[in-house]
Amino acid sequence: MATTTATSTATDPPSTMRAWQWSTCTTTLEDALTLNTSAPLPSRPLGPGEYLIKVHAASLNPVDYKLAELPIVGRMAIPKPATPGLDYSGVVAKTGPASSFKVGQRVFGKLEPKQQYGTLGEYIIGSAAGTVPLPDSVSFEEGATLGVCGLVTYQCLVKNVKKGDRVLVNGGSGGTGTFAVQIAKGLGCEVVTTCSGANVQLCRDLGADEVIDYRAESVTSVLDKSEKKFDFILDSVGEPVELYWKAPNFTKPGAKYVQIGSQVSLGFIYDLAFRFIVPTWLGGGQRPFSFAFASTNFDDYQGLADLVVKGKIKPVIDEMFELENTPEAYRKLRTGRAKGKIVVRVANKS
Repeated sequence: MATTTATSTATDPPSTMRAWQWSTCTTTLEDALTLNTSAPLPSRPLGPGEYLIKVHAASLNPVDYKLAELPIVGRMAIPKPATPGLDYSGVVAKTGPASSFKVGQRVFGKLEPKQQYGTLGEYIIGSAAGTVPLPDSVSFEEGATLGVCGLVTYQCLVKNVKKGDRVLVNGGSGGTGTFAVQIAKGLGCEVVTTCSGANVQLCRDLGADEVIDYRAESVTSVLDKSEKKFDFILDSVGEPVELYWKAPNFTKPGAKYVQIGSQVSLGFIYDLAFRFIVPTWLGGGQRPFSFAFASTNFDDYQGLADLVVKGKIKPVIDEMFELENTPEAYRKLRTGRAKGKIVVRVANKS
C-alpha cells in the first residue's frame, strides 16, 4: 500500500471546537441539530492505541439519523449533547499509549454507533481498529467516504465471491452500491446491477457489465429471462421484496443473498419472519439470507485502501457541503437520490 506521511507539526489542541449537537429529537435529526461554535473537545484520557483526531471531512450515513430518531436509543443510549457522524478522515492531533501513528499523520476510518462525539465535530477519539493510514494519493474527501459503506461492501464481497463469479448488486448508484460494483469488478466478477435510468451511465462507468433500469422494466422479469445464473446477490436497497423470493429462478443452488440496510416497516418485519423462521418446505426462504454490518477491522480497511490506491475503486462523491450546511446535507441524504456519498468538510478553511 502507498506510504503516508505526517502533514503538520505538533500543536496543542484548542479547548473548544465547532460541532453540530442535538439533545432531543422529536421530528428529524436535521431539525434537532444546533451548531455549537464553542463545544468542548472529548476530554476522557486516551486509552492504548487511541487517538485524538482533528477531523477534515466526514461522510453521512442513514444510520446517523435513524439512531437519533429511535425513541429509546435516541433518548437513553446516546449521551447528550450528542454530535452525529461515524465516517471521517483527518489528522492525528494527540496519541494515547502504545500508539502506531505520530501527531500529524493523515488517517481515515469510522467510529462505533451511539457516540457522543461524532465526526460532525472538529475533534473525535479514534480507536486502534478504526484509525487507518490515509494514503498520500487519496484526498481527505475521498478517504471520508470509506468508513461504513466502503468497509461493509469490502467485507461482504471479499468473504463471499471469487474471480469468475456472477454477482448481482441491487442498487448500484448509492453509497454502498457504487463501492459494491467496483469491488466486485476488482475481484474479477461479472457484475449486473440495478438503478434508475438517470444513473445507468454512472454504473457502466463504474464497471458494471449489465445495468437494469428498474423504472423502465421489472427487475425480476429481466432476471428470470436470463440464461446465466448468479453466484451471489448483494442487495443495498431492500426493494423490491420479491427479488429475494424469486431469487431461486436466477441464482445457483446455495447462492447467498446478503442485504445491506433496509426500510423498516411492519410488512418488512413480517417478510423477514418467513425468511428466517418458516421452514423451506413450508414456504420459507429458499436461499441463504443474511444482513451485512460493518465490523471495524484494521486489516480490512488497509485492503480497501489498497484497492483505492491501485485505481480499482474510485470513491463516488455526490456533493460536498461545508460544515455550516450539515442539515441541508442530511435532507439530501434522506431523499435516497444521492449518487455515491455525501461529504461534509469539517475542518475550518482558515
